[in-house]
Amino acid sequence: MIDLYAHETRLLNSGYDYICGVDEAGRGPLAGPVVAAAVILKKDARIKGLNDSKKLTKKMRDKLVDEIKLNSEAVGVCFVSNEEIDTINILRATRQAMISAVENLKVTPDYVLIDAIDLQDYLKQPSEGIIKGDMLSASIAAASIIAKVTRDNYMDMIHKYYPEYGFNKHKGYPTKKHIEAIKRYGITPIHRKTFKPIKEMLLENKI
Repeated sequence: MIDLYAHETRLLNSGYDYICGVDEAGRGPLAGPVVAAAVILKKDARIKGLNDSKKLTKKMRDKLVDEIKLNSEAVGVCFVSNEEIDTINILRATRQAMISAVENLKVTPDYVLIDAIDLQDYLKQPSEGIIKGDMLSASIAAASIIAKVTRDNYMDMIHKYYPEYGFNKHKGYPTKKHIEAIKRYGITPIHRKTFKPIKEMLLENKI
């Protein structure tokens, strides 16, 4: 069984006091922002049910958000818009969101754990990227939940302006119904023009 707190325990035993986990939500959708979150859990935090956000139900994630905030020294969040994603590409936008999320923390971390992405050249603190970190680190798992819930809530709000697209269901991901809505109604100001299949439809003048 995976010890979700093993990375944090290792770093605490090495003398680090404020260990931050970072993750993002929204790299794959055709619409909306990419959202990153940074979380510094309290040293003695042990949150029941904490896991990768993708393995949890909406009800579980919503409940855990409150638990995470109660058991954290600090939480930072950053949105990078679809316009910025189209301008600088999704990888750079994700990296920018993650860096800003760390900078938005009210407590300065002295070590940063990131899901998959290497940010050593961009952060002041020592850091490491961990493949599948949201399944292996409590701090990253907590960040994944904050990022996912924050972005989902944003897409629920956007749904009120564009109900015909069903953003409250698919959150901007390329589902069959979402693509059908794009073909029928065209694109909105929050769609990513550089993402397939939108890019292809624009080139072919189909939308």
